[in-house]
Amino acid sequence: MEYRISVDTGGTFTDIVVLDPGGRLHIGKALTTPERIFDGMQGALVVVAEGLGLTVRDLLARSGILIYGTTRATNAVVTKRTAKTAFLTTQGFKDTLTLKEGGKPGPHDYSFDYPDPYIPRRRSFEIAERIGSEGEVVRALDEEQARAVLARLKARGIEAVAVSLLWSIANPAHELALGRLIEEMLPGIPYTLSHQLVPILREYRRASATAIDASLKPLMQRHLRQMAADLREAGFAGDLLVSTSVGGCQAVEALIARPINTLKSGPAMAPVAGRAFAAAERLGGNAIVCDTGGTTFDVGLVRDGGLVYTRDSWLGPRCLGDIIGTSTVDVRSIGAGGGSIAWIDAGGLLRVGPQSAGSVPGPACYGRGGDQPTVTDAALHLGYIDPAYFNGGRLGLDPAAATRVIATLAEKLGRTPDATAAAIMTIANELMIKAIGEITVNEGVNPRESVVVAGGGAAGFNIMPIARELGCETVILPRLASALSACGMQYSDIVFEATRSRFSDTTAFDTTAVNRALTEIEAELAAFRAGLTGAEGASARTELLVEARYRAQVWELDTPLPATRIRGPDDIAALAEAFHQAHERVYAVRDAGSPIEFVNWKGRIAISLFAPPPPPDLVAEPYDPSPDTHRACYFAETGARALTPIFRGSVLRPGARIAGPAIIEEPTTTIVVTPGLSAALSAAGNYILHCGD
Repeated sequence: MEYRISVDTGGTFTDIVVLDPGGRLHIGKALTTPERIFDGMQGALVVVAEGLGLTVRDLLARSGILIYGTTRATNAVVTKRTAKTAFLTTQGFKDTLTLKEGGKPGPHDYSFDYPDPYIPRRRSFEIAERIGSEGEVVRALDEEQARAVLARLKARGIEAVAVSLLWSIANPAHELALGRLIEEMLPGIPYTLSHQLVPILREYRRASATAIDASLKPLMQRHLRQMAADLREAGFAGDLLVSTSVGGCQAVEALIARPINTLKSGPAMAPVAGRAFAAAERLGGNAIVCDTGGTTFDVGLVRDGGLVYTRDSWLGPRCLGDIIGTSTVDVRSIGAGGGSIAWIDAGGLLRVGPQSAGSVPGPACYGRGGDQPTVTDAALHLGYIDPAYFNGGRLGLDPAAATRVIATLAEKLGRTPDATAAAIMTIANELMIKAIGEITVNEGVNPRESVVVAGGGAAGFNIMPIARELGCETVILPRLASALSACGMQYSDIVFEATRSRFSDTTAFDTTAVNRALTEIEAELAAFRAGLTGAEGASARTELLVEARYRAQVWELDTPLPATRIRGPDDIAALAEAFHQAHERVYAVRDAGSPIEFVNWKGRIAISLFAPPPPPDLVAEPYDPSPDTHRACYFAETGARALTPIFRGSVLRPGARIAGPAIIEEPTTTIVVTPGLSAALSAAGNYILHCGD
C-alpha cells in the first residue's frame, strides 16, 4: 500500500489530499455532490489520479488508509434535518431542552423570541423514576409506565430515542433498564444513553449532547455506510477512518456508534494542519488558524504547540443555538466564505452572509444559475481571479455574470461596481476579524504574539489586510491552503477521550473517589487502544485533565494533572497551583485564597499510526521572479484599477520574493499581495506573507 488519502467534504467543495510514497502531497478539488457524496469525491480523485498517471481504481487499490471528514452532521443539525427523535427524561424535568441555559445571552434582553428546543416539547416524555445525587434510588423505575411511553413512541413512528435521566452519571441503572426496554419494544430503533455518551455534570449539556447524538444516528449510519460501500466498490480495500471533533480520527464503526463526534470534524482538522505548518517554518508554537471555504470562515488556535479544546461549543449562536456538550477542538465558525451572498438590509446597509450560494447553484460566475452577488463574484470582478484558471482551469468562470450581479447591487447602493465589489470584500474582512477577536482577545490571547496560518480556497483574497488589522506580522499560506482541513488529516492521530464526573474541592478533597475516577478513565483508554486494529507497536500519548473553577464561578478551565494520582496534601496543592496558573494565563489574575472546585475528570489518548516525512531542511536562495503576465486589478487601498503583475505559483522556486500589489495564482487558490506588503516562497514550499508596515 503506497498512498494515503484524506477527504474533506464541505458545503461547496470536496477536497482530496494524497500523500505519495515520496512524502509529497497532491491536491484534488471538485464541487460537493450532496445527494451522493462519493460522486464529488470521485471527481476530486480523478484530478489527483491523472497527475500521478493512475486511474481512480488504481489509486484507491494502492492506498492503505483513507481518512474522511464531512460537514454532513453539522449541516443536518443546523438545518433541522435530523431523525424524528424522542427525548426521555426524569419526571418533572421535561423542559430541560426547552430552558437551555437561559435561552439568551443577557437575562433582560427581550429583543427576540425564546429559541425552540432541539427536540420539540411534544416529543419529550417524562419517565417515572428518580436517582439521587449520591446514586441512591429515590424512586424506583416504573416499568409499566415506561412501557406505555415506548408504546406511544412506536405509534408515532419515532426514528431515534435520546435518554437523559437525572443523576444517571451517579447510578446508570435506570438508563440501562430503559435501553433494554427500547431494544425489546422498538427493535432496530437507535438510541443514546447519556451516561455512556457524556458522563458529566450540567444537566442541560448532557441532555443536549444525548439528543443531538441520537438524532444523527439514522442519518450518519446511512451516510457513512453508503460512503464506505461506494469506496469498496470503487476498489478501496484499506483502512477507512473518519475525522473527529477532537482533532483526531477513529474507525468508521466507532463514529457510526457516536456520530456526535463528527460534528465540526472537518474544521477541527485545520488547527492540526496549522500546528504542522507553523512547526515546519519554525515560527513558534502559537498560531491563529483561519480556514476560509466556500460556505464558512473557521478560526481556531494553537497554543504552545498544542490544540485548544472546549466543552462550550455551540451549533448556532451562543445560548440561542444547541450546545454540543462533548469536548471539541475550539473552532469558531461564521457564515463568511467565498460563496457568501452580499445583500442590502431593510436599513439600506450592505451585508455579507451568512447565507451562501453553496455548490448548487453556486456564485453567479459559476454559470449554474446563481443570480446573487457573492464574495467570489466580487473577487472576480476586481480582477483577482483568472476566469480560465479557477481550480486549475477545471471550472471555467463567467466574468460577465459576476459583473452583472455586482452592477445590479451597485445600482441599488448608488455606487460604482468597483467600489461595491471592494466594499463586499471589506465587510467580509470585518466579519472575519470579529470572529478572530472572539477566540483571541475575548479569551485573553494577544493576536500580535501569534503567527497566522491561512487556508481555504478563498483565504488568499483578504488574509493580508486581516492580519495587518490584527497586528500580526507574519502569515503562512501553504501551497495546499485550499485543502487545509484535508491536510490536517494527514498529520492527525487516532484520538479518544474518556470522562468521569466526580465533584470535589480543595477544602474537602475526596481522594478515594477521584482516584477511582482516574483509574476508570485510564482503563477505558487502555481498552480503546487494545481494541484498535494495527496499533500494537504505535506510539501513544496520554494526558489527564480536570475541568476546574474557583468557588462560585460559572465556567471551568481545563487543567492538566501534575500527577496520575492524588496521594496526599502535596498532590492537592500541586493540582491547585496548576489551576491557578491556567486561570492566570487566561484571565491574567489568580485568587490564591479561594477554594477550587473540580467538576469533570477526563483522559485523552493520541495514538500515532503514521506521520508524513518531515520537510527537507533547506535554505532557499532569495530571488525576484518576473511576472508571467499583467491584469487590471482594483485595490481599495488605492481606490483605482492598476495594471498588476500576475505570477503563476507552479513556476515559482523557493526563495521567490514578490512585492505588492501582485497576484499569485496557484491551481486551487489565489493570493492577493496587498499594495505596500510582500510575500516570499519558503524552502518548505509555503508562502510567507509579510504584513507589517
